[in-house]
Amino acid sequence: MEEKEFQIEVDDLLPLRDVVFYTLRRAILTGQLKPGERLMEVHLAEKLGVSRTPIREAIRKLELEGLVTIIPRRGAEVAEITEKSLNDVLEVRRALDALGAELACERITGEEIRELKKACEDFEKAAAGNDADAIAKADVAFHDIIIRAAGNQRLEQLVNNLAEQMYRYRFVYIKEEEQRGVLLAEHREICDSIAARDVVRARNAAKQHIDNQQKAVIRQIRLEKRK
Repeated sequence: MEEKEFQIEVDDLLPLRDVVFYTLRRAILTGQLKPGERLMEVHLAEKLGVSRTPIREAIRKLELEGLVTIIPRRGAEVAEITEKSLNDVLEVRRALDALGAELACERITGEEIRELKKACEDFEKAAAGNDADAIAKADVAFHDIIIRAAGNQRLEQLVNNLAEQMYRYRFVYIKEEEQRGVLLAEHREICDSIAARDVVRARNAAKQHIDNQQKAVIRQIRLEKRK
């Protein structure tokens, strides 16, 4: 197993088992632990400086979340990203983002429009580099402003519930450098249409953004299967 860069982040407010769980969870969501990679308790315990017990507990919780698969006589592996799991998440997110864009057109304030334009610029700067984590964070920040501007707490809760799963797919998407120009154009279109309070244009732009992400990740999944 190759050496990974992730490290445990100590939090005095959380039990050790939870700290280990969130550390491994983030490593999976950000692609540091890759689909199909074995999770060897002894190696992970040594790397994180903990006993095998919190590692074992974390793996069980990750299995319940669908991020880890237990294979007989082989052990735990990072769950593959399947087309079915991708479609299930993005079908819901497409509907939520379209609604968020519609409501934002009606309710966004002048200050929030300025924030959205700034977030669009920040994403463009991040995309010019090669730090996938920075690009993903800038992408999340952009979309968070829209959902917040929609002014619907229930919608915000639903989007937040999907956020971690979306993060995993987002990393697959932004790894493709040729996709970043498309992403920039999509962000500008979403930003401009919301600033113009053009409901139809904003809704369609939000849907197209998710559709393109879905196609790109499915293409990557199929490429991985051929290797």
